[in-house]
Amino acid sequence: MIRLITTLIIALFAFISTIFAQEVTGDWHGQLDIQGKKLRISFHVSEKDNTYTSTMDSPDQSAFGIPTDKTFYLNDSLTISLKSIGITYKGQLKSNKIKGIFNQGGMQLPLILSRKKIKTEKQKARPQDPKEPYGYKSEDVFFTNKKANNITLAGTLTLPNNVKNPAVAILISGSGPQNRDEEIKIFNHRPFLVLSDFLTKNGIAVLRYDDRGVAKSEGTQKDATSADFATDVEAAYEYLLTRTDIDTKKIGLIGHSEGGFIAPMVAAKNKNIAFVVLLAGTGADGGEVLRAQTKKAMELSGLDKEHIAYNDKISAQVYQLLNTEKDTNLAKEKITSYLTKIRKEAPKSIANSLTDKNIKKQVNAITSPWLYYFIKTSPVQFLSKTTCPVLALNGSKDFQVVPKLNLTGIANALKKAKNNDVTIKEIEGLNHLFQTCNTGASNEYAKIEETFSPKALQIIANWINKRF
Repeated sequence: MIRLITTLIIALFAFISTIFAQEVTGDWHGQLDIQGKKLRISFHVSEKDNTYTSTMDSPDQSAFGIPTDKTFYLNDSLTISLKSIGITYKGQLKSNKIKGIFNQGGMQLPLILSRKKIKTEKQKARPQDPKEPYGYKSEDVFFTNKKANNITLAGTLTLPNNVKNPAVAILISGSGPQNRDEEIKIFNHRPFLVLSDFLTKNGIAVLRYDDRGVAKSEGTQKDATSADFATDVEAAYEYLLTRTDIDTKKIGLIGHSEGGFIAPMVAAKNKNIAFVVLLAGTGADGGEVLRAQTKKAMELSGLDKEHIAYNDKISAQVYQLLNTEKDTNLAKEKITSYLTKIRKEAPKSIANSLTDKNIKKQVNAITSPWLYYFIKTSPVQFLSKTTCPVLALNGSKDFQVVPKLNLTGIANALKKAKNNDVTIKEIEGLNHLFQTCNTGASNEYAKIEETFSPKALQIIANWINKRF
């Protein structure tokens, strides 16, 4: 997933306000340093009737106006929490600066906020970024999701030259707020921009769009689940049906990571979907996916086998408790009780991290709407009803969506659907972003100049063109 659930911080943050409006209300700006990469954030604080509220922008992720959950101020000490993803920020207000620590899941990063806006650092174009003139038509489009308070979503439709009524692919991004290019600014890569450019030059129209609440799209991702995002895809499909310059019987879906979880949701319900391409899509229960991801991430970071095995044992029990208990509050109680008990016998390296505070953060994170839905919802129920042609690809070094577990699950589920047009490939040497890599670890993403493997691009284009 683009949102590295256990290792990366590229999603949401929040800010707090104090009782002194003349000191705190207004705009604050700061920058996180994550593995040498800079991520700008801005907080906008308001006051009304002695109550403070704030929103956050993450400009480098094209995310703006994100509401916070709670703000608190006492004796110049600022605290903010965003319970849904287990984030806290604590800082000290002094001399018109806030110096503090941002914490998520035990990862602590310094964060200093000031009134001075931080300018965008001009990033070098990657070798595969397309340059104008593109050699095809590119049109800004807007469409409405009637199932989500009529929010307007904004995107780009690219149409190949000299192809009358081409097939068209809707691109579905991975988890976390993504713009239409699936841009990961912290890594300076735009996978969907490269993918759409390649496909359009190979005769396939492409619709890519900003996720809800990102860039030019309305709405918010707060409390939204994969099922909610699926309705955005359905709105994109309905919009394409109104076009006269594409073949409306040849509209397919290409989903990356969480997008590969969402695509079968839509295809299972809508038998008019012409094809589905799963790029690092999931084929196992969310708990299994996260356990495999965490184990592989720990291996890549060099942790000892005992630590990894014991952590996996804990994770398995936590996910089982979450899956078997229907009441969320009761699940929280049971998981909290289990983690409190297990720290008495866990290895010191794990027990030390199981403080009451960290347990509470972890429990709140896994019971947040998005992650709770992901863990408890099996993709098999959708894949087993997907009967259109399916291409499933994974990189052999993908640690976020481990290929053996997920490709096997996808294959077995599609057999249940009696789907006779299924192509499954594990491409040697590629990571989660479909880059040619050494280890697959996330710290390589930014260092690799390649945005999207030419081999993978060609496989996708050839597979679609062979059928349409």
